[in-house]
This record gives sequence, structure tokens and C-alpha cells, in this order.
Amino acid sequence: MWKSLIFLQGHLGVAVPASLVLGLVYGLAFDASPLALAILPLTFLMVFPMMVGLRMGELAKVEDWKLQVTTQSVNFLAIPLLGWLLGMVFFGDRPLLALGLLLTSLLPTSGMTISWTGLAKGNVPAAVRMTLIGLLLGSILAPLYLKVLLGATVEISLVKVFSQIALTVLLPLASGLALQRILVARLGREGFQKRVQGRIGPFSTLGVLGIVFVAMALKAKGIAEHPAELAILVIPLVVLYLANFALSIAVGRWFFPRPDAIALVYGSVMRNLSIALAIAMSAFGTHGPEIALIISAAYVIQVQAAAWSVKFLPRFLPNP
Repeated sequence: MWKSLIFLQGHLGVAVPASLVLGLVYGLAFDASPLALAILPLTFLMVFPMMVGLRMGELAKVEDWKLQVTTQSVNFLAIPLLGWLLGMVFFGDRPLLALGLLLTSLLPTSGMTISWTGLAKGNVPAAVRMTLIGLLLGSILAPLYLKVLLGATVEISLVKVFSQIALTVLLPLASGLALQRILVARLGREGFQKRVQGRIGPFSTLGVLGIVFVAMALKAKGIAEHPAELAILVIPLVVLYLANFALSIAVGRWFFPRPDAIALVYGSVMRNLSIALAIAMSAFGTHGPEIALIISAAYVIQVQAAAWSVKFLPRFLPNP
């Protein structure tokens, strides 16, 4: 099972589309409504493993404040505005899809931010701090952005969104950090990193694939009636990621040395799609599967974009 999890984590670009197809087949063949009961446990499975390995002590280090402020300015000013504009252009008559695109653009950084920064030989400690700061800021700002930008077209309850963020982000964060503290006390920091941290992360992949499967199964019959639906989702997502890469590379090239610039790119381009999915499926009731469709499609694009970017980034960023 462990090798299978590692394989799935390393091949999300294939695993996510496979889950989409399986969910579609299941939803067409069976009554998918009972699957809604699996949303909450799958959400916890998806988010909790990511939280166990976080080191909150990294927030106390402020030597790279210029890099952190710049990255979060891109994350919470430029990209959400772009996501909202693209939603209005492409989904002006489909507010739920516009909301899904906005959620995709609102929640930056994930464990993949750190992984890809390391693979591209970037500033990994800075990427860790970006992940923590982005997670905390996104939890606070996302409900406000949703209400201000789309509250006039989609019914958005701030209380409900905040409560779901508490359930899907803050509760796993608190429990993950508590488990980390217990295990570090028993195993030591080195033992924890070797025996636990590297092994628990892949379990979040099961949660991701499960949520994608459920979202597609619940929406299957509607998609069967409009088969071009998934193709329509891809264009604004491609535009969003291309623009995100272009902006981050430009800012990184002009203002930072290469290791910091690499961290900035992955600290802004890698969106926290797991938490976006969790919020979509838990905070918006029966509308959740439709909102989650565009976030699921973003998984495919994000993984492919990250893999290709490791090859082309050296051409655009300054030498070390």
C-alpha cells in the first residue's frame, strides 16, 4: 500500500483525471447521493497529513521579510483579482464556476510549494515560511474576499465559511501540531522526520482523490447532459496559471537572487487546491460538486505546470 501511495502522489497528473473518470462512471451507473456522507472524513484525511509536518517556529524567523511580503502581495492582491476577472469573463452566467475559480486563486501554497522549491534548487526555508504565512492569511482573508467579490451573485454566509475553515483547516492544524509535539517528544526531531513526516504526507493523496471522485460522481448526470462542460473549465485555468507564472518570474527576476526567486514562483503559483476543495465541498451544500469541478481540473494543470517549470525556470531567472 505504501508504494502505491507514493506512486499516486508522484503521478497526480494521471491519478486525478483517473479519479474524475471513475467518479463519472460511478455517478452514471449508481445513485451517488450517499457518497456525500464521505465528504467530511475525506476532507480531514486530505488536510491533516499536511499539518503534521508543519514547523510553526519558522514563522519567528524574519530575515527574509522582503521576500515574504512580496510573495504574499502577489498571492492576495494580484492573483485573486485575476481569478475574479477571469471568472467574470468566462463564467459571467455561471456564478458557481466563477466562485470555484476564485477559490482556486485565493488559497496559496501547499506542501508541494516546498517540494518543488527543493527540486528546483530554491530557498527551501523561505518556502516553508511562505507556506505557513499563506495558510494563515488564506484562512482569514478567503471568506472576506468571497463575500466582497461574489457576495452579490452567490449566497455566501461568512459565518458558515469561517466555521468550515475552522473545521477543515484550523482543527487539522491544531491536532496535527499536537500529534507532532507528542511524536517529537518520543522519537526526537530526527526520528520524527525519518519515521513519520515522510510517511504520513502521501495519505493526503487518498483524501484528494476521494474528494475528486465524490465531486464528479455527484455531478455526473449533469455532465452527461452537457459533455463539453469539462473542456470549458480548462481555458480560464490555463490563463490563470500562465499569468501567475509570468508575473512571479518577472518579479523574482527583477528583485531577488535565484534561490529566493524560485521560492517566490512556487510560493505563489502552487495553490492550496486541497483546502479549496475542502471548503467547496463542505461550505456550499448541494452546490459544492459544481464548484469543486473547476478546482479538480486545476489539479491536473497545476501538477503538469510544476513539472515543466523545473525545466524552464533556469532560462528566465538570474544566475546564482
